[in-house]
Amino acid sequence: MEDQNRNLILATALSFLVILVWFLLFPPPEPVTDPNEVATTDAATAPLAEPNVSAEQSQTVQNGAAAEQVPAAPRVPIASERLAGSISLAGGRIDDLRLTGYKETIDAGSPAVTLFSPVGEAEAYYALYGWAPGANLDFEDVPGANTIWSVESGTELGPNTPVTLIWDNGKGLVFRRQISVDDDYLFTIVQSVQNTGTDAARLAPNNALVHVGQPSDLKGIFILHEGAIRQTGEERNYIKWDDIAEFDTDPRWGTTSEAVQVAENGWVGFTDHYWMAMLIPSPQQAFESVVQYVPTANEYRTVTRLATLSVEPGQTVSVTSELFAGAKEWETIRGYQNDNGIHEFLDTIDWGWFFFLTKPIFAMLHWLNTIIGNMGWSIIALTLVIKAFVLPLAYKSYVSMAKMKELQPEMEKIKERAGEDRQKLQKEMMELYKKEKVNPASGCLPILVQIPIFFSLYKVILVTLELRHAPWIGWIKDLSAPDPSSILNLFGLLPFAAPEPGSIIAIISLGVLPILLGISMWLQQKLNPTPTDATQAMIFAWMPWVFMFMLGQFASGLVLYWIANNTITFIQQYAIMTSHGARPDVFGNIKKSVRKEKAAKK
Repeated sequence: MEDQNRNLILATALSFLVILVWFLLFPPPEPVTDPNEVATTDAATAPLAEPNVSAEQSQTVQNGAAAEQVPAAPRVPIASERLAGSISLAGGRIDDLRLTGYKETIDAGSPAVTLFSPVGEAEAYYALYGWAPGANLDFEDVPGANTIWSVESGTELGPNTPVTLIWDNGKGLVFRRQISVDDDYLFTIVQSVQNTGTDAARLAPNNALVHVGQPSDLKGIFILHEGAIRQTGEERNYIKWDDIAEFDTDPRWGTTSEAVQVAENGWVGFTDHYWMAMLIPSPQQAFESVVQYVPTANEYRTVTRLATLSVEPGQTVSVTSELFAGAKEWETIRGYQNDNGIHEFLDTIDWGWFFFLTKPIFAMLHWLNTIIGNMGWSIIALTLVIKAFVLPLAYKSYVSMAKMKELQPEMEKIKERAGEDRQKLQKEMMELYKKEKVNPASGCLPILVQIPIFFSLYKVILVTLELRHAPWIGWIKDLSAPDPSSILNLFGLLPFAAPEPGSIIAIISLGVLPILLGISMWLQQKLNPTPTDATQAMIFAWMPWVFMFMLGQFASGLVLYWIANNTITFIQQYAIMTSHGARPDVFGNIKKSVRKEKAAKK
């Protein structure tokens, strides 16, 4: 059964290798955009979406009709410790937002990450709040995307300085919009309507996030969600950018869209690798959650259509909602979920299929980092915790391997007696295991446990913001990026730069960590004798070096975990097997493997 253990390891490793090769050779296609294409219209001038009172509204407005540019308008600055930007009084749109705590790259002087950009800039992205008119109102009676608002109070939006915008339609309706922001990334928007006229007015809040085109920096990784995400009570939908354009077309509005009715606990928005923007109605607020694409303007939208309100003469009604626009920080998002009651908001982070492992693994990693203060050392400490968790299984495995090694002479005798009779061989082997109370399958358990743990940690390192630009030691400045050192320039001794990550030549540009990974895997193999089967021995001999090249462009944090895991496994196996009288002959196994390689060459 020692051969069976090796076969299981080999099958697992080769399966993983096949997946890696497939996605390197056949990566998901990147979205193709025509740089000469000009949108025929600025759909920001059209209504945000179909009104929620269409039964009462006889007028239909086609998206893309009567196109005109967004008018120039004054701006209200946004300033906090974590955010910088401005609000345009044209439509009252939040369309200029930068995350001051995060830089585009690790280079000195790198600009802050830009989340929102106004119309006219590449990849415009903004939040737009408005109203849909009822049967007794026209679209010009409610503030639209290009309505010029006035500032009623406030000069700068900050954590303690809200801003109130006002617009009077001249027909008895006065609209106000109070915008406030907390110390992090959560905006609170209170929209109110005051009816100073003589007739009741019916209208519905209709809010949207608008993204012109698909983001140019899509990662295109199949296990990373990029696109729209929405919570509809207890259900959650993940919608890729390309899938939004594949929805059914609504001929009334010229959009492809999908609408879902939400009774409570809903939110919707766009998310990418590290940043997101979410429209968040009040938890008890019912609304229609819409994800749509406007082909004429190449715009992707997420929309919240709230219920129609009736405003009687002399009455003022208001609706409160929230907007998250910022970084996907685990602790910050968890705080909004627990303290603000935003239902399952922590799941805006893409935890994947193994969420029951990725969530606690990251929680442990985050806790260790708060104590240690360095993500690299925290990953090593996490590896120790995981190895301690699976130690009982590992102990059984290594004890079983020690006993199997003791039984090796008896097993060789059985093979000689059985000859080509495989049935007799299996029968006598099972009798030997039963007599010596050895369970050869116990060696499989640690491997089976390690597989989901490894993929979960890979997911954690891939999707969580906390590892972005997180340094470890010396040359490792970003644990979410590949090792920047290269054997091609002798790790910085030669006067030229290493190849850029992602290039063809980068595959052979091994850094220090991938080389250490290959060595650690090779030494771990030498705890056991070289397989007697020539083909199996050859595959095992090449495996550490193949993995060294294949994982050379993986995140440094993941490679660091694997090195730490291999090192701890080596120590555990050596110590446990030695304590049971089966001390591995590492150097002897190395010499034997060298002799076999020389003999094979001859």
